Amino acid sequence: MRKRIGVVALVVAVCGVLTGTAAASAGPTTAAAAAAPYCGITWGSLPKTAGQGSVASLISTRTGRHECWDRIVFEFNGPASGYSVGYGEVSDDGEGLVLNPYTAGGAHLKVQLWARTYDDDYRVTYPYRNGDHPQNVLRYSTLRDVLYGGSYEGYTTFAVGVRAQLPYRVFTLSGPGSHSRIVVDIAHRW
Repeated sequence: MRKRIGVVALVVAVCGVLTGTAAASAGPTTAAAAAAPYCGITWGSLPKTAGQGSVASLISTRTGRHECWDRIVFEFNGPASGYSVGYGEVSDDGEGLVLNPYTAGGAHLKVQLWARTYDDDYRVTYPYRNGDHPQNVLRYSTLRDVLYGGSYEGYTTFAVGVRAQLPYRVFTLSGPGSHSRIVVDIAHRW
């Protein structure tokens, strides 16, 4: 009798798969696929801080579009690793002017780099003024604006406008040559 019940269950399961009415065993697979994070991203949206201050100077910023996220790269003329990034109000360095009203986007990331935009002789290494928009992010999925907030006492701030408060990650890279980079990736969705 047990053998006959096992054979009947197997036939029902096979017939269900062949006709498109999946058996009960397909339920967990479908549920697992529905619960899988977007592009495998598990970054979260809480503040991120790491590294330490540097005497390296910021020399350029650039952005890029990827399949699952938009990217901002900050390049320095030496080793730099210190940053603090988080959602909320962003003020420029020195004056304290709130930048959020001047930054496009439904949410704002404050990117504070623990490095400066001038060299040891106080010559400017980053050719923008407070309030400048150094990057064109037209047609990006997530990024809406990148606004330079200035550099003061070894800290440099950017207000980054994004479509919504989305997961992001921050990491550092060495190179090219003696340069270094701090990278911020912001996911297109949760």
